[in-house]
Amino acid sequence: MSKKAISLKDVAAIAGVSVSTASKVLRGQGKASDATRERIMEAAARLDYEPNALGQFLAQGRSATIGVLTLNAPGAFTMPVLTGATTALGARDLSVLVADSRLDRALIAATVRKFRARKVDGLLVVGDGSGTAMRSVTDGFTVPVVYAYGLSDDPADVSFLHNGFVAGELAGRHLLSLGRRRIAHFSASLDDQSARERADGLRSVLAAEGLDLVGGRGFHGDWSRAWGRRAAEDLLASGEPFDAVFCGNDTIAVAASEVFRQAGLRIPDDVAIVGFDNLAGLMDQHDRALTTIDPLLSEVGTRAAEYLAEAIDGGEFTPGVHRVDGVLIEGDSTVGPLPR
Repeated sequence: MSKKAISLKDVAAIAGVSVSTASKVLRGQGKASDATRERIMEAAARLDYEPNALGQFLAQGRSATIGVLTLNAPGAFTMPVLTGATTALGARDLSVLVADSRLDRALIAATVRKFRARKVDGLLVVGDGSGTAMRSVTDGFTVPVVYAYGLSDDPADVSFLHNGFVAGELAGRHLLSLGRRRIAHFSASLDDQSARERADGLRSVLAAEGLDLVGGRGFHGDWSRAWGRRAAEDLLASGEPFDAVFCGNDTIAVAASEVFRQAGLRIPDDVAIVGFDNLAGLMDQHDRALTTIDPLLSEVGTRAAEYLAEAIDGGEFTPGVHRVDGVLIEGDSTVGPLPR
């Protein structure tokens, strides 16, 4: 025969208080004397009482469910953001309802309607990159809405992004610390916010040392492997002396490295290379062949979700952009072989 489940009513009876008082004390709410509070806590501990989280939420008029709208769930960099967010929400006993729009605006609108019908306690919108300009859906909800890995087009919204400017600074300082003074930059078009932020961060560090980028403004195309090869070929053809390159992503960095090696340059002896994304870590390889900036995308998701949960509980909700600083991971491409 299965053991009878312990209820809040049992705790209240042992403690000699009403069910309402026991419930409020166990939730850390309401007013009760120290003696009463102690009796209730001791009764709960003696009975090994586990609160029914869903029941508590329903008693507060809440669904205990958070809607998560992803713009492109299959995207390579969406999953760590989503993992960080859902883990943080799960730790707070919140259920998660995930829907992907596949970058389809009509599907986004339909999904928003479904989330409203489900009476979610809050909505987390996960973009397709920090350079993504996301159309705000906040006006369609009476509950808090937070955006992650993409920037809402409404300045009254709250958005969480990785810090591209700091990434550029980290790359520049690392290369300067190694004695590199002729630094080039390969990245996507400066029309892309992510590319612009990383370039601005790098230039600011160089400017503080009285230096400029090799080629003046850098080499800007797109995020592809093909562009990484072309940028490296263009730099070599220019005849400009260089001893380091900060690449806007790891894909560009790997492609450029191949071109430099084919041209007889040694890495890192002749040219040190820094990437961005930490793709190896994302794929759980951790080979440390490439020095890269890890944007800590899981942390972006975690912080956005925790902020949303706090806002639902009546905490601070300040419009604006919140940025998560990444970290530089040293690898063979700048400091040579490291102890494995």
